[in-house]
Amino acid sequence: MDENNPVEFYKKLKEQLTETSKWPSDYLYKFIVETKTDKIDKINTIFDNTGAVINLKESKNGKYTSVSITVNLKSPDAVIEKYKKVGEIEGVISL
Repeated sequence: MDENNPVEFYKKLKEQLTETSKWPSDYLYKFIVETKTDKIDKINTIFDNTGAVINLKESKNGKYTSVSITVNLKSPDAVIEKYKKVGEIEGVISL
């Protein structure tokens, strides 16, 4: 994400999602977080009760965890809303 201009980033993302997918649609999120923190729990909470499938994979040395989340969402706006909520968690890297 362009941290210097998040408004422009989300505007462009919405355009791309609108053009490339029919909605509702499955969307795959990917995040990287430090393993030994409560950040994974916070991400899980954001996707609670959405029917999301969450997969975790620790890095070779165990310092970081890859969090992959597949969830069916109604619109590009719903995708962006989840990115913004996860973005409030300090230290989470969105891919």
